Amino acid sequence: MKRRALIAGLALILTTVASLAQAKEWKTVRFATEGAYAPWNFKTPNGDLDGFDVDLAKDLCQRMRVECEIVEQDWDGIIPALQAGKYDAIIASLTITDARKKAIDFSKVYADTPRTFLIAKQGPLQGLAMDDKTYSLAKDSVGAQKQIDALKPVLKGKTIGVQVNTTGEAFLQKYMQDVVEVRSYKTAEQYLLDLSAGRIDAALDNIAYLGGVLNSSSGAALRLAGPRLNDGVFGGGKAIGIRKGEEDLKSMLDAALDSAIADGTVKKLSTHWFGIDVTPQ
Repeated sequence: MKRRALIAGLALILTTVASLAQAKEWKTVRFATEGAYAPWNFKTPNGDLDGFDVDLAKDLCQRMRVECEIVEQDWDGIIPALQAGKYDAIIASLTITDARKKAIDFSKVYADTPRTFLIAKQGPLQGLAMDDKTYSLAKDSVGAQKQIDALKPVLKGKTIGVQVNTTGEAFLQKYMQDVVEVRSYKTAEQYLLDLSAGRIDAALDNIAYLGGVLNSSSGAALRLAGPRLNDGVFGGGKAIGIRKGEEDLKSMLDAALDSAIADGTVKKLSTHWFGIDVTPQ
């Protein structure tokens, strides 16, 4: 019996030592962001990356006591490049979805915003009213579907712009493809140009981003319209993307996010960049 207990004890010690040896000591965390989605993330005139995601990444690095590197990455390749080891994490207004969870892991949610439409004040949809109420595709599917059904006759035959590989694109393809033309763009900046030029009739995105658009010089002729929708196909909030199996990094990020949310830093940053609090409830 003593011999068995000794063997079991040695096995436990060896397992613990192996586990500690495998744990990575993080001295630097390399984040990727898109750099073309203001005010979440963008490039300044001198080429520096800035925005809510960038400020939050820097704050998290301080809390984790690591050096912080932030690099620019095109949206359509941001997850494959993470999987390939080009950087350690994605902080780019990345929404948690079931499809993405099959490819990568996520930190805790750091922001949550509903989606709505952006139209030209003098465009073909100028009669579409704005609805400040948020309808959940998951918690109130009947109420949300009523709003979608009411939109369909208004949007019939119209062209709606959206960024490619986003939850907004997934929503339009699932709920609106039978009545509208869905036009997907590599960046949000591209659909804004087409909306302002009258080449599309509306765009769909999250209200924090669209609020930043309205506060910019190009937003004077635009306004929000239609209901605010969230959950369901829109996913489970914004989070940091990491590679599968990076449990040590996930633990560090989750602890830092808990701290940043608890002391009001996320609220402060979101109010500064968006004019609203996007802290998850």
